[in-house]
Amino acid sequence: MESQAFKKEVERALRSLGRTMIRDRHPLRRDLKKLERTKTPDEKTTKKLGDLKARLSASMDERNRRRQNPPALNYNQALPVTARREEIVETIKKNQVVIISGETGSGKTTQIPKFCVEAGRGTGGLIAVTQPRRIAAVSVANRLAEEMGEEPGNSVGYKIRFHETGDKNGTIRLMTDGILLAEAQGDPFLSTYDTIIVDEAHERSLNIDFILGILRTLVKKRRDLKVIVTSATIDTEKFSKAFSGAPIIEVSGRTFPVEVIHQPLETKDDSYVEAAVNALDQLVCRGPYGDVLIFMPTEADIKEACDMIEGRRHKAMTVLPLYARLSAHDQKKVFQGAFGRKVIVSTNVAETSITIPGIKYVIDTGVARIPRYSPRTRTTSLPVMEISRSSADQRKGRCGRVENGVCIRLYDEASLESRPLFTLPEILRANLAEVILRMLSLRLGRVETFPFVDPPSAQSISDGFQTLLELGAIRETKGREGEVRHTLTETGRIMAAIPVDPKLSRILIEASANGCIDDVLVIIAALTIRDPRERPDGKEAQADQKHAAFKDPFSDFVTLLNIWKRFKEHMGGTNKMGPMKAFCKENYVSFLRMREWIDIHGQLSRIAKEFALGKGETPRETRDDNENKKTTFGAEYTAIHKSILAGYLSSIATCKEKNRYNATKGREVMIFPGSGLFNKGGQWIVASEMVETSRLFARNVARIDSGWLEELGGDLVRRSYSNPRWEKKMGAVVADEQVTLFGLIVVSDRKVLYGPTDPEEATRLFIRSALVEGDLEVPKGNRHFSFLAHNRSLVDDVREVEDRIRRRDILISEEDLFAFYADKVKNVWDIRTFSRRLKEAGGDAHLMMDPEAIARYTPEDEELAAFPKGITVGGGTFSLSYAFEPGKEKDGVTLTVPAHSAKALSKEALDWVVPGLMPEKIEAMIKGLPKEHRKRLVPVSDTVSIITGEMEELNTLKQGAFPTRPLITALGSFIAKRFGVRIPPNAWQAGAVPDHLKVRIAVTGAKGKELAASRDKSVLLTEAADAVIPKDDALQKLRRKWERNGLAEWPMDEIPESVPAPGGLFAYPALTVRKGSVDLILHRHDQEALRLHKKGVAALTALHLAKEVRGLSKDLKLTGEAKKRAAYFGGDASLTSALATKTTELLFASGLRSSHAFKAHVKEVSKSLYATGTKLLTAVEAILTEYHATSSLIYTEELRRSKTPAGQLLTGMMRNELDLLVPKNFIDLYEPKRLIQLERHIRAIALRAKRAFDAPEKDRTKAREVAPFVKAMNSLVASLNPDSSEEKKEAIEALFWSIEEFKISIYAQEIGTREKVSAKRLTKWIREIEVMI
Repeated sequence: MESQAFKKEVERALRSLGRTMIRDRHPLRRDLKKLERTKTPDEKTTKKLGDLKARLSASMDERNRRRQNPPALNYNQALPVTARREEIVETIKKNQVVIISGETGSGKTTQIPKFCVEAGRGTGGLIAVTQPRRIAAVSVANRLAEEMGEEPGNSVGYKIRFHETGDKNGTIRLMTDGILLAEAQGDPFLSTYDTIIVDEAHERSLNIDFILGILRTLVKKRRDLKVIVTSATIDTEKFSKAFSGAPIIEVSGRTFPVEVIHQPLETKDDSYVEAAVNALDQLVCRGPYGDVLIFMPTEADIKEACDMIEGRRHKAMTVLPLYARLSAHDQKKVFQGAFGRKVIVSTNVAETSITIPGIKYVIDTGVARIPRYSPRTRTTSLPVMEISRSSADQRKGRCGRVENGVCIRLYDEASLESRPLFTLPEILRANLAEVILRMLSLRLGRVETFPFVDPPSAQSISDGFQTLLELGAIRETKGREGEVRHTLTETGRIMAAIPVDPKLSRILIEASANGCIDDVLVIIAALTIRDPRERPDGKEAQADQKHAAFKDPFSDFVTLLNIWKRFKEHMGGTNKMGPMKAFCKENYVSFLRMREWIDIHGQLSRIAKEFALGKGETPRETRDDNENKKTTFGAEYTAIHKSILAGYLSSIATCKEKNRYNATKGREVMIFPGSGLFNKGGQWIVASEMVETSRLFARNVARIDSGWLEELGGDLVRRSYSNPRWEKKMGAVVADEQVTLFGLIVVSDRKVLYGPTDPEEATRLFIRSALVEGDLEVPKGNRHFSFLAHNRSLVDDVREVEDRIRRRDILISEEDLFAFYADKVKNVWDIRTFSRRLKEAGGDAHLMMDPEAIARYTPEDEELAAFPKGITVGGGTFSLSYAFEPGKEKDGVTLTVPAHSAKALSKEALDWVVPGLMPEKIEAMIKGLPKEHRKRLVPVSDTVSIITGEMEELNTLKQGAFPTRPLITALGSFIAKRFGVRIPPNAWQAGAVPDHLKVRIAVTGAKGKELAASRDKSVLLTEAADAVIPKDDALQKLRRKWERNGLAEWPMDEIPESVPAPGGLFAYPALTVRKGSVDLILHRHDQEALRLHKKGVAALTALHLAKEVRGLSKDLKLTGEAKKRAAYFGGDASLTSALATKTTELLFASGLRSSHAFKAHVKEVSKSLYATGTKLLTAVEAILTEYHATSSLIYTEELRRSKTPAGQLLTGMMRNELDLLVPKNFIDLYEPKRLIQLERHIRAIALRAKRAFDAPEKDRTKAREVAPFVKAMNSLVASLNPDSSEEKKEAIEALFWSIEEFKISIYAQEIGTREKVSAKRLTKWIREIEVMI
């Protein structure tokens, strides 16, 4: 076919679409449009065009056939609507939307579909007629077919859930509004229909409002669509406005006079079922004819009423129930003839949806089950409520159709007038969560923009979405333009299919999964009614006592379950009213509410069964098993309350104090006093409702485990993280996680991995802590972490230099180190991942740093030498370590001293340890001096420069040798000499020197363990320094090897000065005198061992020369007058023993270590033993002679001057001088050279005494010359302490003998002095000693 001809054929086909069936138009137009774009038609496109033309022709033929063969239209002329047929038909032809209002019985439901056929509708598509209930759809379809003289399923069919009838060539289709909604999901344009009749629109169910909203949009898109809205009420203006002012046609009903009888219940507890049956008895008394329609609110009421009526055994009466769930077969019975009078007991399904012929009497209970959403509890319940006035009129209108009627109302006229005119549309009394859920399920678009007839408020919509989010039914996502979108979750899809309140469906789903559906069905049924327990006035105590038997201390929900279980036990499987009333009366339970509870439980049970909400696996453990556990719950309790929580997750609270709780969204709530948990609430509770009266109360409360909340909260929980940090033990970056639900803290400070939350920050923390700071434990056996040791070694080397010179400008900054690693390490926050990445990289060479890159510069060698790593002092080498940590305990320099060497260490040397610190230390010492001294040394910096440049000791220190004098002594001496400023030792303030300039002494024990540490030198004398060598097997073995007891001979060829001991220490062998025996013993301190060893050598030498020593003791005998004079000092034996001991000590003591040296020593001392002893004996005899003479002189004068105070004072002074000079232990006290000179000093006392006794005044004059020096020396002696230097002690000792020589020069010049001595010399010497420490 040529291109031009092809194009014309396509255009012709497109123009013919208006004559096809509506359902075919869209697919045909789509395919034709594709062909229209063909430029060069080929055989394939030509064939396709032919196929489309065939389809087009078939569709047109079908439409023509339907137009030419309409169904027979037989009208019921008796119906009021038929009188308006022409008007209605013409209005339908001229308008796209028509609103028709007709009273009950006007015939609008059955006649208007036929009017549409007459108006030419039903040719391009079917005529859809929606009904609120299946029973109405089926009965109306059957009635229409009957009126049109056909069998159902030809021209008229119906479509309800699970069942459909109707010929493909049919014209009218009855259906439930839910079916039309379902079809709208698959075909948004509803192209199957050319006309849609929405019947019973006044009921305003959600489905009807959804359909009306869809049609409001659809009529603008489909101009070929006709919409007829029928309503049985006069509230039609709202529908007209909704459809842009659509015309309204009102049709009156066909009625006979109806007598209304008000017959209210006597009390609120009276049964309306019994009252209705009694009213039926009254009607029976009026006569045997006329069918009766009784309105009941629930199926249970219907069954009970039917049972009661049949129990009355009225003659010629057929009793029929009618409700939506009744089978189709049973429903048909109400429309068929029956034997005698028909009594139909129905729900409000018979109010408007269907018309039952032959009804003369109506008994109206005035109540119906109407779904209602409670904002307080945020649940939809199905309470039995009073009907509106329009509903009451509808019920009354069910009679009086064929003859005069009677309507008995079981409520008074005042009650009727107080009721609302219309029943609220379901959209305004429903939970918007349920509406939104259904809209999402039906894919009806956004609720905010959906064209509802009565649009809900924005607040209600927001609340609905929030509820669904809380229930986990929907999830929020962001659209391309940032708008919020909502989609159903899997749970939400299941919830949407279950026709109950979303909260209840969520609970049912959870209960099914938890295996506790039976118990939960009971509980949620109870929650939809008022509390069944009653407390009648005057009987509160009795009621409370009965109710206490039901109470569960943990849960009010279980309390309700207990009531149900006790009730079931009482009933024993029967449904009789007598036992039920007896139970309710005995236990103070409302009979009516109990019946309502049973009815709702039955409905929920059927729903659960219908949607396959099975029992699952029953929890094996009951809550009673854990009754005494306050923090845990049993399996059954847990299952039930987890299920309840799923629906009431936003009604949780945590304890604030006693009965006061912090609830969600910042609320404070109190447990209701009537709750079984009042004064017994746990830390966490859930409530089914929160009611605000005098305050906000939580009702129906149960204890819960907060551990359930995180699991059930799902996406609703909010997680926040604090204190992100690296944890060495875990080998990962962690943080403290806080989990909140609706503002309540469910979990606090839970340690979690931080990487998944914030990979970038976690990686930064990993690099900074694990790599830069080195706080990382290397996995054992992992060979990919050598870079750490390498880089740490480089860093440590530089750090060590910085610590030594006390600067922090050599090592590159942490930021530089961080940048080095950050460039090479990405998205790693734990050791496992890092190890894997290194393995994948083939090693860690890329992470090793260059030594040149780690330091900014290198200090000069001379500067580093001023901060040595160790010192050698006292014959030992000690390590020095440095720390530049101002304010920290280890800041400065630390000298490590093994415990065995502590006492041997020179304390004076510790002031000189680090040459590099001396200038700063001296400056601090000078600045700490009292002002009177300090001001003479300013400027201090210049003074320090002079000291560090000229002071001999500092130059010695720089050469690597330690000065022999203490720092204060040397510094004081230099300042006195160089600046002429005398500074006494006590003027130097130790506190003026910062700690980092004082050496920190660390006394260590086995394996280098620090036993004690201090900047006080006395730490060397502490128990830690005296720590014994560990007593272990190795030490015992060492002792067995070395130690010997009871020695008489030299024990071995060579006794070493030290032997290695366990723990890295040394033991020091020494010959030791113990209990008269000479033993070879291992000692812990070297100096102690040396001292004891000398004595041990002396003792062993004495053993070898025992005969010679005994001979010496015999030969060293005092004779003549000397023997007598020995009485002054304990007698002859005491002095000769002391002489022998002194002789052996002088000769025998030695530090020798070898057998050869010992033998030579013994041989040598044996030769000089007698000569040395004799020399000492001679000196002692001379001392005794002079001592006797001087003592006698003083004694004579003591007797002569005893009666004069001056004389007593003078003789006492002379006696004191003599006793001080020659104490009883003078032989042990003085060295031999002092013993030899002692005789001279005694003679000097004698000469002074003679002259003093003759010329006391001259002696006092001379004494005044000596006194200042004696006083100064006594003061110096008093200043000595354990920390005093050996230099000072020796200097004071020498000063004593110089003063004694000075006394000779003053009192006995003829004796002559052995050294140059003068007052000037003594003064200078004393000043030098005063600056010593």
